[in-house]
Amino acid sequence: MTIKFLWSKLLRKARGRTISGSHTHPTSKVESGSHVVDCYFGKYSFCGYDREIYSCDIGSFCSIANRVNIGSGMHPMGWVSMSPIFYGGRDSVKKKFSTHKRDAVLRFRIGHDVWIGDSAMFNQGVSVGTGAAIGIGSLVAGGVASYAFLAGSPAKTVRMRCDQDTVTRLLPSEWWVYPDDMLAAYAKYFSKPKEFLAKIDR
Repeated sequence: MTIKFLWSKLLRKARGRTISGSHTHPTSKVESGSHVVDCYFGKYSFCGYDREIYSCDIGSFCSIANRVNIGSGMHPMGWVSMSPIFYGGRDSVKKKFSTHKRDAVLRFRIGHDVWIGDSAMFNQGVSVGTGAAIGIGSLVAGGVASYAFLAGSPAKTVRMRCDQDTVTRLLPSEWWVYPDDMLAAYAKYFSKPKEFLAKIDR
């Protein structure tokens, strides 16, 4: 590693982050440049740099890449105007002609062991099932099934991560709640789902 690389990395880390009204498990990590508001993070989950995540429940073992946007505010498209000048709250433009109340923010739910690729975006209120994967740059407008792989804008199911029998057996296994000593014992089987399932069935 060069001095220039290390200096650049240090500057990136030094920008800080905003975590407000949220619970993050001690084993989870939120990188710098990120804004996390009214969220819950399960154990061993992480999100990369420069993300905005609002009103979201995130399970354990989730991997959220850089520049992901979950829960940005939506403008009232059914009103005469969509401008924040006509609804309540603090905004970039200070002037207020009225302070009408917008609909409440819809909460997001992200299951366990979910991977979300770089620069993915989500409409309000989306639920993502356990084990799902979201491709880079995807725009997710609706619910995501467990163990599905989605990509595109709008995102569509490309394929399932594993066959239906494996999905049906993985979900009730709830391996994500195992204590660390059990995870350490079974970790050598994680690259082969069927072998892992055979071991825990014993």
